[in-house]
Amino acid sequence: MTQPAKLLLIDAQNDFCDTPADLRPVMGEAMVDGRRVPLREAPALAVAGAHLDMLRMAGFIADAGPYLEHIVATLDAHPFVAIERTTFWRAADGSEVAPFTEITARSVLAGTYTPVGPDRIDPASGQRLLDRVVELLGRLEQAGRFRLMAWPVHCVTATWGAALHPAIAQALNAWERASHNPVHKVHKGEYALAEHYGVFEAETPLAEVASTRFNTALADELRCALLFIGGEASSHCVARSYDQLVAHRGTGAGIVLLSDCMSPVAGFEPAHAAFLDRARAAGSLLMTASEARNLLRPRAG
Repeated sequence: MTQPAKLLLIDAQNDFCDTPADLRPVMGEAMVDGRRVPLREAPALAVAGAHLDMLRMAGFIADAGPYLEHIVATLDAHPFVAIERTTFWRAADGSEVAPFTEITARSVLAGTYTPVGPDRIDPASGQRLLDRVVELLGRLEQAGRFRLMAWPVHCVTATWGAALHPAIAQALNAWERASHNPVHKVHKGEYALAEHYGVFEAETPLAEVASTRFNTALADELRCALLFIGGEASSHCVARSYDQLVAHRGTGAGIVLLSDCMSPVAGFEPAHAAFLDRARAAGSLLMTASEARNLLRPRAG
């Protein structure tokens, strides 16, 4: 008999994958130097190495599928205009802020950056948007993990970028067919005023917004002898999901990180390395997809 094993797959979505152009859907055509060339979808926040990560992850799901009793796949699911993206902010001259701009409560109070429609009311709190944003940025900074980054617009709900990488989608469909169990797909990031890296809770959990608070039911759903974790990006959403789960459990024992099924956002390699160090210290294992398959197979009896 196998010990119960599950998979937590983090944000295996098109917008995070550096998928080669010839594998991306054609949107139309354009004239370039007098000839027609296809216009293809393009990932908004491609992580270098993610396409190959997802091919390895798809292979792991296919090979390890008989030993996986449950799969949870998280999905970034954002509005087009939200606090952690460029469309939400204007610089002092009225222009949209550049991608990867860091925004603090102090810079908003100084007028360096202003949310669009600052006088509208946030329905969740009843506050003026500008006041609400300053409050939430202050909470984020007090937590000491992140300052707000204005990311390129990505994973807008119901767009190509928010959909699963095609190899992952195919592997999950095959697993459902073979196991007769549904993959549990969990959206995160739907509240427009909270950054939501980890799947279990937002970076600023709010009593008045249920989707931002810790998802105890999901954490309990993932209890098992062996939990495999992989996805994108290791520097942000994978790391925070792992940290949140380990804080809830009090240990990282029983968790296996699929080390060749995740990669960091460019420039955040030190965060990736620090995450792996934390995982080892917490008692988790790091394995390649191939090593993890071999870990499972001998358990069959």
